[in-house]
Amino acid sequence: MKYIIAIVQPDRVDDVLDALEKKEIHLVTVTSVLGRGRQKGIAEVYRSHKEAGSLLRKVKIETAVNEDYVKPAIEAITKGARTGNIGDGKIFVLDLDECVRIRTGESGKVAIG
Repeated sequence: MKYIIAIVQPDRVDDVLDALEKKEIHLVTVTSVLGRGRQKGIAEVYRSHKEAGSLLRKVKIETAVNEDYVKPAIEAITKGARTGNIGDGKIFVLDLDECVRIRTGESGKVAIG
């Protein structure tokens, strides 16, 4: 089991979710977040004074998948999020030791769905 976290541009969320849906990955959590990457934010001019903006709006998409869905999930997220410009985002893949479905008490691969 793997836990996949993707940080993407807000305007690419619908495309990412559509691409995941096509790969039959339905269980996702989406959160609005602030962050920065190599570009270190965007410089803004305020009252003739240049101020560095340190954090940009991003969206975090999280999903837990079984091994067979890791590669399709990464492909779907990449396809939906990629614009070719700086700031397209990142995908993190983490090992997932345990998953428990609260309603039924099922655990492991069965609980992910």
